[in-house]
Amino acid sequence: MLNASQLTGILPAIPTPVRSDGSVDEAATRKLVGYLLAGGVNGLLPLGGTGEYGALSRAARIRMASVCVECVACRVPVIAGVLDPGYYDALAAAHDFASAGVDALLVVTPYYTNPTQAGLRDYFLRFADEAPLPILLYEIPYRTRIALDPEVTHLLSRHERIIGMKVCNTDMYHFLRVVAGVDKDFAVLSGEDSLFPLHVAAGAHGGIVVTASFLPRAWRRMFDLASQGRTREALRLHQQLFPLINLAFAETNPGPLKSVLDLIGVDAPDVLAPLVQPASGLQARLRSEVEHLLGVCENA
Repeated sequence: MLNASQLTGILPAIPTPVRSDGSVDEAATRKLVGYLLAGGVNGLLPLGGTGEYGALSRAARIRMASVCVECVACRVPVIAGVLDPGYYDALAAAHDFASAGVDALLVVTPYYTNPTQAGLRDYFLRFADEAPLPILLYEIPYRTRIALDPEVTHLLSRHERIIGMKVCNTDMYHFLRVVAGVDKDFAVLSGEDSLFPLHVAAGAHGGIVVTASFLPRAWRRMFDLASQGRTREALRLHQQLFPLINLAFAETNPGPLKSVLDLIGVDAPDVLAPLVQPASGLQARLRSEVEHLLGVCENA
């Protein structure tokens, strides 16, 4: 069973290649996973926000998880996102993904109902007790309007089946407070491309990184530098990626990302409603930047 010590390095948050009817494009998915494995990633995170979880059918989610598991063939962990706001739907998804063979679940803070911190605490403790797999907490307050108090995270980190957390929170002091009090057998993972080397320098075990889908080697090199205490070098590399990060999130992720996946041999530009194709000007600028970085960073 997956444990916190195996949650390290770069785990790309990957898009879901789809056909026009919303079904999973399995050939494109296999190409994407193969590219990332060849780039040295330490795991995969399908079916998060980047994977358009909320727009996919339940059958498509299960199929995407299964294809990723088949492609990875136990070489790295596969962690499936669970983004349902309701407890029973989320638990049903957990069982679906366990049957598909994933190693763990990334479970988002339940949104819309605006729970108290006590409600969040009890939700995750119950989920960890009843889910068939280890779980990671997923905090992303700029999408959910819900953040976990660091003290609640500290308590949850001591549950043997809650093995880590993806932190999508741009409040650096909040991050430092989280890291300062979690259990030693708990992996905090950065969820912010924009803050990744600082998060690693401050104690993150690695990151679930969106733009690593293009540049796995560059992000691995950045992680290695930051985790070795070579923070200035990591930051210099990170600065080279600022234009890419800005463009990739200039419209709602994963629209920009999917529009240029063909540059890594994955022809899967379609997005699902309510997303639409990004503006043509953004696509052109992003295409130019990715082409440049593929030459500079991935072949260095």
